[in-house]
Amino acid sequence: MIKDPNAIPDKWGKRPSDRSVGELLKGGVIILDKPSGPTSHQATAWVRDALKAEKVGHGGTLDPYVSGVLPVTLGKATRLTDIVLSSDKEYICLMRLHGDRPEDRIRKVFKEFVGKIYQLPPVRSSIKRQLRIRTIKELEILDIRGRDVLFRMECDAGTYARTLCVDVGDVLGCGANMVELRRSRSGKMNEARAHTLQDIRDAYVFWQQNGREDWLRSMIMPMEVLVEPLPKIVVKATAVDAICHGADLNIQGIHMLDDDIRKNALVAMMTVRGELIAIGRMAMSSSKIMATSQGKAVDTERVFMDEGHYPKMWKYSTDLEEFSGEPEFLS
Repeated sequence: MIKDPNAIPDKWGKRPSDRSVGELLKGGVIILDKPSGPTSHQATAWVRDALKAEKVGHGGTLDPYVSGVLPVTLGKATRLTDIVLSSDKEYICLMRLHGDRPEDRIRKVFKEFVGKIYQLPPVRSSIKRQLRIRTIKELEILDIRGRDVLFRMECDAGTYARTLCVDVGDVLGCGANMVELRRSRSGKMNEARAHTLQDIRDAYVFWQQNGREDWLRSMIMPMEVLVEPLPKIVVKATAVDAICHGADLNIQGIHMLDDDIRKNALVAMMTVRGELIAIGRMAMSSSKIMATSQGKAVDTERVFMDEGHYPKMWKYSTDLEEFSGEPEFLS
């Protein structure tokens, strides 16, 4: 929805896709194709060493025996890992039954586990063992060979495939266990864009020794991909620098926003060019913002854009109430 169609044209900033490798290393994300064996912490440390990065993090721990998509955040993007953790996931799992069962019976039982289910985390999990509700969006059997069942699962974060296998085996009355597991997607980051540690290391060396950044640049995505699940507010160019200094966003600083954003929802504040400025909490709903001309719209929580990236333009605004912070530092 367009709140103010007469906003000053945004001629500043830089599109995330135009950033250099050096800029991406200071605020980007790379999808590691984690091998089975090392812990997520160890795999992340290897990426840190390969890229000579000062600060790294990972979104969504994978057990040592689990392979697949492990988002590794770099630089300031590490402050967004909590968003990755809460994103939905997709897994490919191999389950082994402890007894023979008809294929039609197996398929019928699988359908019973689609939707909201109760789960108790495994004994070996790192979190408190208490009954939780999780949602399985899709549960597709890919192949059945004897007692081995290969299936794909789309689910909420925090859903345990190992527990699902045990529960399915209990319903079938023969018992079952998980043999192998691979995460194929985390949020919108899938295995098609995942890279092995060796490729990451080779691409970095190639960049350092030959000055060719194309290979490495294709591996590192801008940190904006991490906020794709969040609703967005496009901020006027005149208000960007104030937010970079920690000011909250008032209604008069809004150019556009998504519809149906509820009060207290986490929201990403963006420039017209698609750059992440900050994330914050909605002080009012989007419908109220559209019906009101004054007031605070968003409480700023985490700022990601550097001060001075956009010019100080408060004096070009028609109303200083566009900024909820003190304007002295903008003079």
